[in-house]
Amino acid sequence: MPVLLALAAACSPSRNDATTYVGTVRVDPSDTEEAIIEKAANLVPTPRQLDALENGFIAFLHFGPNTFTQREWGTGFEDPAVFDLKELHTDEWCRAMKDAGMKMAILTVKHHDGFCLWQTRYTTQGIMSTGYKDGKGDILRELAESCRKYGLKLGIYLSPADLYQIESPDGLYGNLSPKTMRTIPREVEGRPFENKTTFRFEVDDYNEYFLNQLFELLTEYGPISEVWFDGAHPKRKGGQTYNYTAWRELIRTLAPDANIFGREDIRWCGNEGGSTRDAEFNVVTFAEDPAVMTEFYDMYGDLGTREVYFGNEKPFYLHYEPAETNTSIRAGWFFSDDERQEVRSADDVFDIYERSVGGNSIFLLNIPPTREGRFSERDAAVLREVGGRIRETYGEGRDLLAGARGPKKVLDGRQDTWAEADGLVIRLRKPVNINRLVLREPVAKVGERIESFAIDANVGGEWTEVASGTNVGFRRIARFADVTTDALRIRITSSRAKPLLSSVEAYHYRSRPPALEAIQHPDGTVTLQPVFRAMHWWSFRRNDASALNSGCEILYTTDPSEDAVMQPYTGPFHLENGDLRAVAIVGDEKGPELSMHLGWAKKDWKVLAFSSEYPGQGAANAIDGKAYTSWQSGDGTRQWISIDLGKTLEISGFAYTPHAMTKESMIEKGVFRVSADGRNWKDCETFEFGNLLNDPTRRTHRFRAPVSARYVQLASTAIAGGGNAAGMAELDLF
Repeated sequence: MPVLLALAAACSPSRNDATTYVGTVRVDPSDTEEAIIEKAANLVPTPRQLDALENGFIAFLHFGPNTFTQREWGTGFEDPAVFDLKELHTDEWCRAMKDAGMKMAILTVKHHDGFCLWQTRYTTQGIMSTGYKDGKGDILRELAESCRKYGLKLGIYLSPADLYQIESPDGLYGNLSPKTMRTIPREVEGRPFENKTTFRFEVDDYNEYFLNQLFELLTEYGPISEVWFDGAHPKRKGGQTYNYTAWRELIRTLAPDANIFGREDIRWCGNEGGSTRDAEFNVVTFAEDPAVMTEFYDMYGDLGTREVYFGNEKPFYLHYEPAETNTSIRAGWFFSDDERQEVRSADDVFDIYERSVGGNSIFLLNIPPTREGRFSERDAAVLREVGGRIRETYGEGRDLLAGARGPKKVLDGRQDTWAEADGLVIRLRKPVNINRLVLREPVAKVGERIESFAIDANVGGEWTEVASGTNVGFRRIARFADVTTDALRIRITSSRAKPLLSSVEAYHYRSRPPALEAIQHPDGTVTLQPVFRAMHWWSFRRNDASALNSGCEILYTTDPSEDAVMQPYTGPFHLENGDLRAVAIVGDEKGPELSMHLGWAKKDWKVLAFSSEYPGQGAANAIDGKAYTSWQSGDGTRQWISIDLGKTLEISGFAYTPHAMTKESMIEKGVFRVSADGRNWKDCETFEFGNLLNDPTRRTHRFRAPVSARYVQLASTAIAGGGNAAGMAELDLF
């Protein structure tokens, strides 16, 4: 049953008389659309959910045998000795996380392979069977001590899936054991528990094993703030089911303040690439009461709009459940290597931070430790830069509304007071330059109400709209171009009930001049923009660089001479078979210079023929002007693609752009051919590109002498790393 609260009249003069619901409320068959929205607008988080939202930015630590085997998912057959750890530096981890502004670390104490990073009593598949500290080591204990030292909260990831227990002859997962009444924890001779709490559950062997391990983790390592249950299952066996009712009772008893991820407390955002919804409402729908549900499923798409609520068959439940936006700082959850594994840029991570923490969700960033028990310096450098940007932008004393005039209840720094939001005006003592506004609703007291808003700034004596957005919720960071103003106005354009704000803060993010990229479109027009840095791992092609590079000016020239004067870039321009230099400038600071030769326009090009293509990655992708699409052949090292250029061109060379997402199909060696009729081919030159696996960037090959041709063919003779298929993101001719 939902918990009901009466609103205290002292909290705000703009109080309404609606009932407030904590956690969950039932929508009855008789409820009108108006009643449904009234319930949604007055549903508040539980105290532990509120704590999770306050954490904001937290860390994931994927560590285990996969770190040493360089796999993402283990098999369950690993010899524990492969976890060949010699030293561990958890203080360094925690110092780096603390400097980045993170509030909690969640360790994969048992991933899908079943290997345990703590001294469990109930299996030998773990740290006790390795050479680390002669089998006496305990990764979780060392991390727990470091977290206490640096003031970080601690969470645990315990995979319900367990390949060791599936694959072992005497494994417990899916062994068809009967459900019988059992005592948790099961006593083990010589290993008594200090905590004397016991439970009685009717469970099978694997659920008993899982509950015993949960008991250890929740009673012997200090306070646990989050228990993370992954929904992924590389394999199942024997119809194994999970007794989540028992798991929940044990967790709620031993760690009442811990949030349970993947169940009723915190939900997955729906992707692992750092993508966020434009509107992340935390009031979502369930067909059953989540408090008694035993199976939870991943949620995708639109979750909390009116259309979703009204489309549900009644009765159903409205439930407050924040999302965790989880992704990795690297291309993969586990550390592989520092040569080939992509690492997110500070721009990328800071952008995700502002979209997630500033988008009514929680940012869970994975930093996988290395085989040396440290954070890679590449990862640590990104964390330092991101933490520095957070402090520089949002740190103590940075609020530009300090001393401003307006409703005191949104300027007092408290979240338990509030004022009506629509038409709210704040006047500053003097004009200031801002590009960030942070809005917060009093979600702990009255719920999420605002559905859309706009922000006006006083510019030249007139109100000018500078930003607009969807919902606000716990925190919304509105990002916009620099504006100098002495007054701000909030307009609420849609709301579920009387719109309220508990705080309004203004900040300025210092733009950095970005590296640039040139995009040549098929018609020969060229666009200059900040480099799109999203990794090829779980990429969603979302480029929010403009929010980080406001105020940036781009200069360029197509004159190849070194003393050429650059001109301001104002929009796309036409350039075929010519040189380009460009640079971004913010104030007196210059970014790295872009220098490249662009090829012939491709608007008249057509694929004449090809050796083979993979479904969804056709040969036409190699000439579409989009580096994020690619041609992927079938099996075989000797593949080819022939192009009709539409007219005879003079060609001095070509550029090959590999697709970094498919490193096993990069063309290392080949031959370039030309033809006058598309049937009779002449070898022009052979080519070779080295180090593609470590540096999968655009490569050029210049001919010894120019050739004239209407038809060209590129054929592979060897694939990098011994691969067995050819691939190409883009072919350019010049």
